[in-house]
Amino acid sequence: MLWRNRAKREEFDRAAREVFPSVFSTALRLTRSREEAEDLSQEALVRAFEAFDRFDGRNFKAWLLRILTNLYINRYRKHKREPGQESLDADQGIEPVAAADGNPVAELFDDLLGEQVEEALKSLPEEYRVAVLLCDVEGMSYEEIAQTLKVPIGTVRSRLARGRALLRQKLGQYALSEGIIKQADAE
Repeated sequence: MLWRNRAKREEFDRAAREVFPSVFSTALRLTRSREEAEDLSQEALVRAFEAFDRFDGRNFKAWLLRILTNLYINRYRKHKREPGQESLDADQGIEPVAAADGNPVAELFDDLLGEQVEEALKSLPEEYRVAVLLCDVEGMSYEEIAQTLKVPIGTVRSRLARGRALLRQKLGQYALSEGIIKQADAE
């Protein structure tokens, strides 16, 4: 039995190491707080390890992100129910997280608009922001997002369409104000 537990732990460790940067990045974007993201990521890893024997072996990253997202949603709902407490969104600080294998030149270029994109994402209503992050940042399928959020696929499509439209509007206004695009291009 001991060798099975060791093999299970090693298999889990290997899979978790591969996807942890993405998991932590998603937690950071959801919580907007490094401390909350660390706690959320750790709790998601613990829950995933405890349930690893029930993992179907198909997509570890999507499975772990589903656990992370469900934990976040549960925490968010709990905070909203507790009067007199700040929500998880109270801390507005966004800390950049660089990929371990990242290209410094690309990261520098990304930072030019990254702050505005983060601000636009931050301003989205919670349900749209989560859907956009899971789809466009983490690459989850509509079906995976629907399972994670426990909503129909049509709701996922609707949230994504509305969230993306709001992002286009907000980022379009920024691009106009900075002269990146001209008024004629925006219409």
